[in-house]
Amino acid sequence: METFEARLDDGWKWWEAAIEEAQEGRWVRDAAERQALKDIAAATNPLHGGRMAPFTEDSWHVRIGRIANWAGVLRLAARSGGWVLQPVAGRIPAHPAGMTELLSGIYAVGEQGEIWMRGLLKGELPSEDQIAKAEGFLTGPGSVEDLELFFDD
Repeated sequence: METFEARLDDGWKWWEAAIEEAQEGRWVRDAAERQALKDIAAATNPLHGGRMAPFTEDSWHVRIGRIANWAGVLRLAARSGGWVLQPVAGRIPAHPAGMTELLSGIYAVGEQGEIWMRGLLKGELPSEDQIAKAEGFLTGPGSVEDLELFFDD
């Protein structure tokens, strides 16, 4: 069974693999990839008002919902661009890495949000530490929220 820690750790690895390819010039995004990332950013605006994660003043529903929203947005983006999301936990990203690996790495954390939301609806709460780590992966300096800053194309 995949754990949150495996999803997060390997999600970072897949994300980093794609970013490294782009920064080394081995992956240059095409127009569809650039537009998909702009659309993802617009659809996943965390509406945090500039606050830094963790968002402990927000309710569990808002915090988990903010994370879970990424999963649906990434599935739509992957379908629209013809990229196939891959499970990342315990796997090594393909080389060279590109859009599929980038989206898959981020999706692993968003999908965890959906798992947490199903649990929350049954009265099960994830740990504060896990939520904070997921929020930090998705928002704030050096996170997925800053994704465009990592590309030179």
